[in-house]
Amino acid sequence: MTDRRDYYEVLNVSKDASKEEIKKAYRKLALKYHPDRNKAPEAESQFKEISEAYAVLSDDEKRSQYDRFGHAGINGRYTAEDIYGGVDFESIFRNAGFGFENIFDILFGRGGQRNRRRGADLRYDLTITLEDVAFGLKKEVQIPGFESCGTCGGSGMKQGADSKRCPECEGTGEIKHVRSFGFMQFAEVQVCRKCRGKGVPAENLCDACKGAGAIRGLRKIMLNVPAGVDDGFSLRLGGEGAPSNMSGSRGDMYVVLHVKPHKMFLRRGDHIYYQTKLSFPQLALGAKVTVPTLNGDTELKIPAGTQTGTLFKLRNKGIPHFRGFGKGDQFVEVTAETPTKLTRKQKKLFEELQKEQKD
Repeated sequence: MTDRRDYYEVLNVSKDASKEEIKKAYRKLALKYHPDRNKAPEAESQFKEISEAYAVLSDDEKRSQYDRFGHAGINGRYTAEDIYGGVDFESIFRNAGFGFENIFDILFGRGGQRNRRRGADLRYDLTITLEDVAFGLKKEVQIPGFESCGTCGGSGMKQGADSKRCPECEGTGEIKHVRSFGFMQFAEVQVCRKCRGKGVPAENLCDACKGAGAIRGLRKIMLNVPAGVDDGFSLRLGGEGAPSNMSGSRGDMYVVLHVKPHKMFLRRGDHIYYQTKLSFPQLALGAKVTVPTLNGDTELKIPAGTQTGTLFKLRNKGIPHFRGFGKGDQFVEVTAETPTKLTRKQKKLFEELQKEQKD
């Protein structure tokens, strides 16, 4: 991930560039590197790079995530479809000589890649503790998913089956539907239902997996949860999703994290809050008390005359800053604990104190 270029550098714009400046810079570069116009070997990869940069920086939410966390804030939160879903390519490439279908074919690798469709993305929800957030977590988990079919080796085909073409899709494995809306045309490509995208007759498909090339099972995956993540954060595990039934690559696995509420601490951003009750004498006369932190117990000095509700700060006892340096703080709120049952001696002492304060 470290060799990826900065999105602002890719588009040659400043970090405070306006949306219009970003759009103008993208159109100029896209027209220069579009493979239909530029036949250089590296043109397609450059076109994909600038298109991804534009898709992120033209969206307020994605741009904010990128500005805070860099590429990690995008890869861990959005799929490729999420990134490009809201991009208005029609207004950018109007009268440029190529349309929607051509753009998405390049971005998603469809052109010339028939029968090599990527496997599906999968989701797994994982509950972690606040301690896991503070220190990070490495854990091996068993995730329900799909494994390559052992009978056909993931090909989806019977062994020794002939190579006749599927009559429904004529061997392409895809059915294409074109719809017209005014001057625009939208092409929808679907996997052929009859041959499951294999391009061969259904009777040649593997009996065990019915041509899917995969069967349900459990997979062991080692998760590495970085310290400082938020509740709802999504980890992207490239190539750990469902296998393709068309000789393509696996999809991705997205692990969504849910932080379990802590019995003692409350998290606000990267800070931790803890409340402790002290007696009237401790607040009035001062005391040294032991308070828990995520790093173990520590001693806190309470000055004489401390008022109930006072917050004390324990520096660097909070949550590590995600993808950054340092930690948040822990705040300890002290409150007065009112005794409910007093001995005669205690009651007399309180009465004398009350009388003295009145005098």
